[in-house]
Amino acid sequence: MGFLIRLAITAIALWIATLIVPGVEVGGRYGGNTVLTLVVVALIFGVVNAVLKPVIKVVGCVFYLLTLGLFALVVNALLFLLTDWIARQLDLPFRVDGFWAAFWGAIVMAVVTWLISVAVPDRWEGR
Repeated sequence: MGFLIRLAITAIALWIATLIVPGVEVGGRYGGNTVLTLVVVALIFGVVNAVLKPVIKVVGCVFYLLTLGLFALVVNALLFLLTDWIARQLDLPFRVDGFWAAFWGAIVMAVVTWLISVAVPDRWEGR
């Protein structure tokens, strides 16, 4: 159940990023298609983060230390661009127009995800 809650939170954060950040877009003819696209892209984003982010943290720990953690913003933007690329390969109507759109989109997603997670704690975690 916790996985579904986190997936829904990520999908909502992604939707808010598409509303706020120019260059981050999700398309679809119908509202249901857009919601399904957001959920699938949120799933892709979660898998990309779960698989690659720990590896990048270990390999790039020197950069994290030298930049006092600011390198994490660049990594998040690159992972967001990778999510866009995977979505394009799956022919999903999700687009990120360049690094800066990915940079701000990743920041908006991180902030919104954190705010929603604080407001809706995962009660099933740890059980």
